[in-house]
Amino acid sequence: MSTPVKTLRIATRESPLALWQAEHVAARLRAQHADLQVELIGMTTAGDRFLDAPLAAAGGKGLFIKELEQCLIEARADLAVHSMKDVTIDLPDGLTLSAWLSREDPRDVLISAAGQTLAQLPAGARVGTSSLRRQCQLRGQRPDLSVHDLRGNVGTRLGKLEAGEYDAIVLAAAGVLRLGLGHRISEFLAPEILLPAIGQGVIGIETRADDAATHALLAPLNNSRSEIAMRAERACSKRLYGGCQLPIAAYAEFDNEQLQLRGLVGRVDGSELLRAHVSGPQQQAEALGTRLADALLAQGADKILQDVLQNAAHD
Repeated sequence: MSTPVKTLRIATRESPLALWQAEHVAARLRAQHADLQVELIGMTTAGDRFLDAPLAAAGGKGLFIKELEQCLIEARADLAVHSMKDVTIDLPDGLTLSAWLSREDPRDVLISAAGQTLAQLPAGARVGTSSLRRQCQLRGQRPDLSVHDLRGNVGTRLGKLEAGEYDAIVLAAAGVLRLGLGHRISEFLAPEILLPAIGQGVIGIETRADDAATHALLAPLNNSRSEIAMRAERACSKRLYGGCQLPIAAYAEFDNEQLQLRGLVGRVDGSELLRAHVSGPQQQAEALGTRLADALLAQGADKILQDVLQNAAHD
């Protein structure tokens, strides 16, 4: 008697980038397991539907994954593929992150209508981004710019740029590169200019915590450096109660056996930007993330974040 073919079902958003990421995971799984079938279950999330309000006011980044997680909980899918920067710190009971793929370029990029860099944009130029993290750093770098909310997938945002609604937009390099749009990039923004989002550039895979068979199939896809970086960056976010969309950044880099971790908390208007840096052994990733958060809290990060949350509640 032949062994039945195992089928894995992947829950994914239906945006072009989300589908690219899910197909990438599916291809990696098929390459590792010749007898495996992989199916995609496309879904439209609340984050895809509610595009009129700023992301923070609409409910934060969890809007992009709640339906996918419910699909896992109800066993209609075996795994969900996420951009790690969209994954909330506290996962629903019974779910876990099982694998992290190798990190794409974690930087932000500027795409401008006239091919200008950030320094070359004229005073008053209209710049679009949905991220409070980007907004505070942009305003800190260039208080003379006019920074506005911009929602939608990569194609939608590029369309608004082309229609003249914005002079420039800021996106994650990873998404632009994965969609084959690298030729559109006007400038890669160094972490010293815009510190990346927690998890930016990493594809994460979420599963049911008790699904040992799926965990075993995913194990060959896990990248140890991505896992270490995610544990460090997410520990910082957890200590800063960064479950909502807040102006927080944390970015881990490797220096031989050491982990270098930089963090930032800022006021959305750019008037105050707190920065911190810690380093230590990779094995202490989560402790380093907590230390980084404590260094920011010691500078007054809690006051900034409380003000942001209060303002969001009143909007």
